[in-house]
Amino acid sequence: MSSLRERFLEAAPAVDRCTLRALDRTFEFVGVRDKVALPVHRDLDRGAMITVSHRGGQGYAATSDLSTSGLRRAAARARDWAEATASISLIDHARVPRARFTGSYRSVVEIPWASVPLIDKIALLKREVEAMGGDPVVEAIATLGYTCDEVVLLSADGEQAEQHFERIAPNITCTASRGNIAQQRSMGSKDSCQQGGYEVLDRVGIVGAGERLRDQVTQLLSAPECPSGIMDVVLAPNQMILQIHESIGHPLELDRILGDERNFAGTSFVTLDMFGGYRYGSELLNITFDPSRPEQLASYRFDDEGAEAERAHLIRDGILVRPLGGALSQHRAGTEGVANARACSWSRAPIDRMANLNLEPGDSSLEQLIAGVERGVWMETNLSWSIDDSRNKFQFGCEWGRLIEDGVLKGVVRNPNYRGISATFWRNLAGVGDESTNQVLGTPYCGKGEPMQVIEVGHASPACRFVDVDVFGGH
Repeated sequence: MSSLRERFLEAAPAVDRCTLRALDRTFEFVGVRDKVALPVHRDLDRGAMITVSHRGGQGYAATSDLSTSGLRRAAARARDWAEATASISLIDHARVPRARFTGSYRSVVEIPWASVPLIDKIALLKREVEAMGGDPVVEAIATLGYTCDEVVLLSADGEQAEQHFERIAPNITCTASRGNIAQQRSMGSKDSCQQGGYEVLDRVGIVGAGERLRDQVTQLLSAPECPSGIMDVVLAPNQMILQIHESIGHPLELDRILGDERNFAGTSFVTLDMFGGYRYGSELLNITFDPSRPEQLASYRFDDEGAEAERAHLIRDGILVRPLGGALSQHRAGTEGVANARACSWSRAPIDRMANLNLEPGDSSLEQLIAGVERGVWMETNLSWSIDDSRNKFQFGCEWGRLIEDGVLKGVVRNPNYRGISATFWRNLAGVGDESTNQVLGTPYCGKGEPMQVIEVGHASPACRFVDVDVFGGH
């Protein structure tokens, strides 16, 4: 660390501001498919992004050459870009407030990933795959992904921050077929990701999951189609995270609201004048940006521009109060935001991203949520998603459903789907589960930006009940 700092300070040009963000990433993948171990994949990625702000312009340059000469060349390119864009930029970067960073962050790890022998990891996955095997299962897969990120932030003014992240991404998927019917049950395509070490596997319940998923996928093969009609739905946390992600998270990204993605991923139905008064949902809806939960996937102390992150309400009692926007977007929009300028790699510049976006628990037990439903469907584990380019009209499908009649859970149904409009769906939120229903989840797969950036996002949510929802089956 000290040598990198010395090399950077020697290489930094004489400009208004120059910063470096270095990333050293280690990744390992272990998997078993149909009782056969998959090739173990290990990857090391190392490099740095240098950002220069000078005379009102801003430039970036990335390099994998971390020698003094390599950093000097990258810094010179970033300076050249800053000077070239200064006279034509729509933004005077000299006026953008810049974070001053000093400090550190480290994931809480109880059992280091490297302390568990590879043979034990494979044996664990094999046991779960074997528990899923045999007719009618046609494919059984269990995987573990481990990522360790060492991030260093430096400025030519002497600031320094270090962050150490360790993340585990487990998944189990069981696919079964009978006749012309095929069904899937899974742990949610890696929606159980958390920060930490090998102890994450105990927290998310991977042991024994294979047997449970096999039993459920077998039930789905003989289950009737989900009924269609307007009715209540109770969504499990592992479906709620997709609902939050797509119809709250993306619409509230400030750069998207400002139009930065309109030619690629689209715009947002949210406009700047909505903040402070727009009713996004019922009074039960409280959404927070929370980087402080140690086990959650996207917790951190500093974003990738060095802004210190803290918990903030985005929606309070159903009213929209704050967007997901970093320092640059906040300056452009003239509004408050959060510390969420994030980059997926050392070779990408930070953009506004979700991090930990959570729905705060209410006061209803799961039994009370179910008891309030006269006719409806319990839905669990996202299977499919579709949403328009303003993140408003959506259609989502789940792996597992059960009918609810007169406040009682009944039989299993397959292909449960529902659709709605973000601007009205959340106003039909009629029940929010308490802490006993709350789950801390996350996904490593959130895509955004040009060039594409795929990054990890955390979501925590209790089970929730919605009324007057358009539900339909697979036919």
